[in-house]
Amino acid sequence: MAQLLFTIIIVILIADFMLERYLAFLNIKQSGKELPLLLRDIYDTEKYAKQQEYFRTNSRFGMLTSSFSFVIILLMLIFNGFAWVDGLVQQQVQSPIWTPVLFFGILYFANDILSIPFDLYDTFVIEQKFGFNKVTPKLFVLDKLKGYAMTLILGGGILVLIIWIYTLTPTYFWLWAWLVVTGFSLFMTMFYSQIIVPLFNKQTPLGEGELRTEIEKFALKSDFKLDNIFVIDGSKRSTKANAYFSGLGSKKRIVLYDTLMDKMTVEEIVAVLAHEVGHYKHKHTLINFLISLPYTLVLFFAFGFILQSDVLAQALGANEASFHLNALAFSILYSPISLVLDTAMHVLSRKFEYQADAFAAKYGYGSQLESGLKKLTATSLGNLMPHPLYVFFHYSHPTLFQRITAISNS
Repeated sequence: MAQLLFTIIIVILIADFMLERYLAFLNIKQSGKELPLLLRDIYDTEKYAKQQEYFRTNSRFGMLTSSFSFVIILLMLIFNGFAWVDGLVQQQVQSPIWTPVLFFGILYFANDILSIPFDLYDTFVIEQKFGFNKVTPKLFVLDKLKGYAMTLILGGGILVLIIWIYTLTPTYFWLWAWLVVTGFSLFMTMFYSQIIVPLFNKQTPLGEGELRTEIEKFALKSDFKLDNIFVIDGSKRSTKANAYFSGLGSKKRIVLYDTLMDKMTVEEIVAVLAHEVGHYKHKHTLINFLISLPYTLVLFFAFGFILQSDVLAQALGANEASFHLNALAFSILYSPISLVLDTAMHVLSRKFEYQADAFAAKYGYGSQLESGLKKLTATSLGNLMPHPLYVFFHYSHPTLFQRITAISNS
């Protein structure tokens, strides 16, 4: 049985890798097709050639990094590498809580160390070459150290709590673990911008001026209680622009990147903000959270059901069940289901984006949103012609062409 399970794990990994390579191939092939008339004013000839080079460079680099990760995991499985790490940990620590924590800690830091050369090349070669990178070597190191600290405190803390729950009540572990993760997710939804973002970026309230005046006019017109609008110093890392909405209820806030303010007119910024308000008005954040509840409940129920199975650990080369090896095997076996559910969430997310766009257009910002979206795409050298199948599996937003067409028809 363990050999059969091992074979299934290998097949799942290979199938997932081949699917991703096929989608990437389709996407590269599609990118060279002639642009529809609606999109031809975004790039001039020189900049479009630069965009194509940027897209192909990132595609080739993505294939390299994903292939490297695939080979490492495959070798770890074939040569019982995970069981070897487990044995190494068990020689040092034999604790139902700290053995899994140390095991996952070693895998996390080993994976991160292996990925550092790729991160450096992506940041200081690719992004630098195309004029996006603003990260200094010092900032890169600081971000890494802060990321490690967050992983240890938040990730490690949640992991310890979940394993502790399992040691107390294996039978009802799935229910209590689900409650803990749900509570943590709700907390992060509410306070992410107040707690996590300031560790990496400075957020300042939007000051008085023409932009704030126009935003307040829109807020009054759309009956949106506007308390928290912040500007984030995204320019310290990249020239790319963005905006986002976070939080629920009284903790909601809209965050505008300073790069967005540098590249857009006042009306275009208000249009982008109107889109974000549209997400709030349609309760998209709340809906996503509510949808996640049964999803994570089923996930933990299935996880709790197999945690005491020796077969899963044996498939990875060990002799008997352990929390960490069973969790690792389960994560791979569950990935096909995760792919289906994630794809369904992408379909829903794209629907939400259309609704938010329509909300902005309803208040007279349709044309400004169109021009703003074009600027966002142009300044980030975005791909204008992604393959429909790639979009279906990976895009949380409709394509630019789809969005502009929908806005024009709204």
